[in-house]
Amino acid sequence: MERTVPRTDSDQIDLYIRTYYSLLRSTGDIAIATLVETHVGMDSVLHTHARDSAPDISALVYTTLRLPPCMIDVELVVLGQWDAVFERFGYPVLTWEEVFARARRRRSYFDGVDTLAQYIASRSDIDDIIPNLTAFQIEWNKIHRALDSAQGREFVARLSPERTLDEEETGALAAILGVETADAEKLCDAWRANATRTLQAMAAQPKRLNLRLLAGSTMDYRKATRLWWLHIQSTTPDISYESRPVYFVSSNGHSLPNLWSGYALRQRERLYQFVEENGQADLLSEYGQSALDSAADSAPGSDENFLYYTYKNYLDTHRPEVRAGQMADEQKVGLRRIDSEHAFDLDAQVIELSKIRTDWLDPRVYVEGAEALEESDALIFNIDYPLGMAAYEILSRVSENIGEIAGVYCMGKAATLNGRIGDIMIPTVVHDEHSDNTYLFDNCFTAANVSPCLAYGTVLDQQKAVTVRGTFLQNARYMSVFYREGFTDIEMEAGPYLSAIYEMIRPKRHPSNEIVTLYPAHFDIGILHYASDTPLSKGQNLGAGGLSYRGVDPTYAAAIAILKRIISQEITRLQAVPDARREKDLA
Repeated sequence: MERTVPRTDSDQIDLYIRTYYSLLRSTGDIAIATLVETHVGMDSVLHTHARDSAPDISALVYTTLRLPPCMIDVELVVLGQWDAVFERFGYPVLTWEEVFARARRRRSYFDGVDTLAQYIASRSDIDDIIPNLTAFQIEWNKIHRALDSAQGREFVARLSPERTLDEEETGALAAILGVETADAEKLCDAWRANATRTLQAMAAQPKRLNLRLLAGSTMDYRKATRLWWLHIQSTTPDISYESRPVYFVSSNGHSLPNLWSGYALRQRERLYQFVEENGQADLLSEYGQSALDSAADSAPGSDENFLYYTYKNYLDTHRPEVRAGQMADEQKVGLRRIDSEHAFDLDAQVIELSKIRTDWLDPRVYVEGAEALEESDALIFNIDYPLGMAAYEILSRVSENIGEIAGVYCMGKAATLNGRIGDIMIPTVVHDEHSDNTYLFDNCFTAANVSPCLAYGTVLDQQKAVTVRGTFLQNARYMSVFYREGFTDIEMEAGPYLSAIYEMIRPKRHPSNEIVTLYPAHFDIGILHYASDTPLSKGQNLGAGGLSYRGVDPTYAAAIAILKRIISQEITRLQAVPDARREKDLA
């Protein structure tokens, strides 16, 4: 079918992408400096002040949260798909220190000197890493120039490495950088205990990052995905995936386990005591402020969501003793966690529906007749949502190795062009920038499925989404073209998932540059996006701040809708089995 979605004015973005992929063909190191001009030229909505002499604090905070703290020392970033790739090129990464970014799941190792190794699952990781590194270097060097002055050097010399910046020092930093004091505070908050060391490193020298891609063919990504799946199978050898119906869920690592096991809810007294006695006044403040906002909006807060939010903080300080109890209870209800190894960082959980305990379920997901699931042979296979094209590789691999897909449900973050942070968007049309296809499908969710459990936001169904190649790879002109055509939901995984679904229901590979209908799918397709940023509102992007407690509300509203749908669908499936057997016997 002929496409009707207009071409966006994205020549600058296309130039940037072509530039770094042409450079990646080199077998040597690539200087990030060679990408600065095209990066600045695309006018990214996440890097709106790239051209300014003053630092773009929002962009720097964004990149800081998505890169590990060792970036202070890093000069070379090497990319590969699994352990053996790095070993083959002389990088014994498993002997290095594993490092983590606060806001991006990506397996990374630091050699302790100047080299960072990062595992990639698809080309979307490249489209994510390179703009982040480029923006990081641009903003680092702006601060270097500001600090490389008599005033700047004197300021850095007075800083104490034993503590973070105080209020006076933060104000002085803001004056030197030419930014608002509030922005300087956000930057120091992002750096945390590394604030002084980071400023000292920035003052000492400019950042000159280099990048090396060790392997990047389509086959390399497929091999990495195969290793990931083999690890799933070897960790759960008693489960015959080939003969079980599977409800595939792409969400996160905490929502479904919390709802299914109810463990945090049974720790109610312990958690409230923790909040009151262990210096966690900020949690009560978050809950109280949200409750006040809720009252203004005539929407009640959720005690269950507050317990889940508190439990995460409690787990950080009481992990060994609490984690053991949680794992034991999860096993009783058939939930097994599978940590990723050897390849990209993508954990999974497998839930056997037959081991349901309705008295442990979060009460919001209970469905009349759920006890019937004790006769079920179905599984829920839940993964931490992957980035971009990794979604296509993962769902394709899973569908090849299981008996029957009973449903595909995807929950993830998105930018909204017409809503507010915390809203939930339910698309029925997705334009995919990877395949250039526009997918039309019957989303099994409507606003009525989600609204009852959403306290603070609005549910917008019948929406049109755009799957972009990367968070930086968008500008205002790009978004305005889609907005004029009614596309309001910008995210990164729906298109690749729908491309994989097409190949599950059609006898050929997904097409390109077509309007594609997925209505013939014989299983559920459910996609829910919660708004984490509003890029058309100045300063309201992912770098401007976190969702905090308010982010729990849309996350759990979406997760509740998914789990409740799965339980309902499985009850219906089980009821149909005896009827099918009777019809077979009569025949």
